[in-house]
Amino acid sequence: MGVEIQNFVKLWTAAVWSQFYTYYVVSRIPSGLLTRLVSLVPIFYLFIILPLSLSSFHLGAPTVLYLVWLANFKLLLFAFNLGPLSSHPPLSLPHFIATALLPIKYKDDPTHFRPSSSNDAQNSSIKRRPTSQITPEIMRKRRQFKIIRFTIKLVVLVAAISLYRYRPHLHPCLVTAIYCCHMYLGIEFVLALTAVPVRAILGLELARQFNEPYLATSLQDFWGRRWNLIVSTILRQIVYDPVRSIFTPKLGRNSGLAAATLATFLVSGLMHEVLYFYLSRESPTWEVTLFFVVQGICVTLEIYVKKAVAGRWRLHRAASGLLTVAFVGVTSAWLFFPQLIRYGVDQRVIEECHAFLSFLGNILSLPTSYWRRKL
Repeated sequence: MGVEIQNFVKLWTAAVWSQFYTYYVVSRIPSGLLTRLVSLVPIFYLFIILPLSLSSFHLGAPTVLYLVWLANFKLLLFAFNLGPLSSHPPLSLPHFIATALLPIKYKDDPTHFRPSSSNDAQNSSIKRRPTSQITPEIMRKRRQFKIIRFTIKLVVLVAAISLYRYRPHLHPCLVTAIYCCHMYLGIEFVLALTAVPVRAILGLELARQFNEPYLATSLQDFWGRRWNLIVSTILRQIVYDPVRSIFTPKLGRNSGLAAATLATFLVSGLMHEVLYFYLSRESPTWEVTLFFVVQGICVTLEIYVKKAVAGRWRLHRAASGLLTVAFVGVTSAWLFFPQLIRYGVDQRVIEECHAFLSFLGNILSLPTSYWRRKL
């Protein structure tokens, strides 16, 4: 594990230094020119090969997501003066590095929580008050609620990991539910922990990365406004908006929307195949790509159905929410998890989690006299 941590530190040190080159050299090249794109090729290559030095899941998976996927996509947008790195006025160097390498988004970004449709905006559980109406008492209650919500999620995550000890005796449906719960809470905690140093060091107000996806009332709501909002924003900028602008004049508004939606989910599926390759080092089986294609087709059909009924008929939000979560869970068991299970990635995750919990338990069980000596 010591070698793994050393590789992890060296990897991220190289990634940080690479952004000095981007900030001081590439940013001086006029945007939209092939020269700027070509000048970023060494960085693209660096971010692709760096994660190959990691073998553990909990260090490797976030690194692949941050560098191979998100950072490369942000830099590709930057080559054409688009995306979060092309701010006006220009970002300072620390802000540029944090934005390039980490899955963060500023609260004042106008694309944050952009509604997928008017129906989903109405169904959303978020009730925003005007800033002038937010009193200190309201802020205090919000902080208390966040602490309670965080504690509950942490307890649920630990409980889910603990249940893996009894996995051979559990029903497969229950095991899949535990996998889904573990994946969601694990990703949310990792992204939240990543944002902590950015808030502390740079003093930035960051937008949340998840918006309680288990409260989604539709697939459109789930994927567009609740699940992994940082990835959703980048995919919108690099895939959805360009494809829609290309196809809408040729095919019409509805067909352009459908093409953009399907293209976005297809790219997401392909990038998950890349992520799976780094985690398993095995050839892709295209199951996870099919998972996202199925989601994209269903989201597109959902949009057409909503327009067809035009609000004349609507499921109760409790029923639509249950159906949404159940559909995502069932299709995950069918197409998302099998590849990871087949290559033993799930077992590695479980072993790493149990090793960490055992280490934490040993630390907490040390006698009080030990901590007194350390302090």
